[in-house]
Amino acid sequence: MDFLKAIWNEFLGFWGFGNLIDILKSGKYDELLTWHGITSALGPLIPLLLLIEIIRGAFYKRFKVIDYKLSFFTYVFNAFVGRVISFAMVGLCIGFFGKYAILKTTFTWYWFIYGYVIWELAHFVYHFLAHKVRILWCLHSTHHAPTSMNLSVTYAHFFLEGPYADVIRTTICILLGVNPAMLFVIMFIDGTWGAFIHIGENLVNDARFGFLGRMILTPSFHRVHHARNPLYMDTNFCNLLNIWDRVFHTYQPEDRQIPIEYGITRPMKKNSFLDAYFGEIVLLAKDVAKAPGIKNKFLYIIMPPGWSHTGDHKMSSIVRKKYFEEINHHSTDTVGQLVPEQEITVK
Repeated sequence: MDFLKAIWNEFLGFWGFGNLIDILKSGKYDELLTWHGITSALGPLIPLLLLIEIIRGAFYKRFKVIDYKLSFFTYVFNAFVGRVISFAMVGLCIGFFGKYAILKTTFTWYWFIYGYVIWELAHFVYHFLAHKVRILWCLHSTHHAPTSMNLSVTYAHFFLEGPYADVIRTTICILLGVNPAMLFVIMFIDGTWGAFIHIGENLVNDARFGFLGRMILTPSFHRVHHARNPLYMDTNFCNLLNIWDRVFHTYQPEDRQIPIEYGITRPMKKNSFLDAYFGEIVLLAKDVAKAPGIKNKFLYIIMPPGWSHTGDHKMSSIVRKKYFEEINHHSTDTVGQLVPEQEITVK
């Protein structure tokens, strides 16, 4: 019975109904106006959208169970491993780094704007490093392994990525003075939006969202981030505000003339949970084992994915450079001048 109860609680936890049901059972409906009540009411939003996405996909005969397999198995595995570690990391960072904050902020609207901008910087740093440091890519690649985009992808993460991300983001925010209570509110908002931007074509085909896409990163931008097309590789690292992607020149709108190819660039065992979850770790271990000398072994760990001690690099920066060189070669104007790269990347 205890096992069945645990399964039921896990089921309710996934759908986010647990706290909402408790409030409704208590009859204290005024609690819905509190922060706890608001978060409890919004908790089921993403799972319900996922259900609608699946139903709509089935109605239009576009639903494939296999598209959700990797995300489902990853969620089940992580449910028993990752969450406790992640919560602990946040608490430890707040407790340890709080005394070293360069300034103190309060929970006011202007400091909230400051806090959100700092949070996006912290998210950018974590996310950028996850793509540019191979050992960290091993943790992040599970999230990029699915070859289709849908809301279940938001649950596809290696169990250690959450703790790593929370250490980086929380540390930066606390050191730069973001109020801890305000930080948790920002985390909730950003987490909800971060789940929503994985919405798939079965629910929203064109996810640029018109003028809204000029101000924030809509699902369209995150679809670009998950693409393996050379034009799109390693772009759009922010979550909601695009300020830091613009600052660091990683901002890339979707070109509707270029179909998005989801997934990672290396050959994978089709629909294999083990390959999606552990494949990059296994390949890194093989490269380190074969590399000559301690220096090269260490470089394989910290250099970007695709780096090779032989000099035959296949890093995303090189792939993108070759792509733009080929485009420029075929896009010369009447006087033979090359088309500027920024005119090619944004259509």
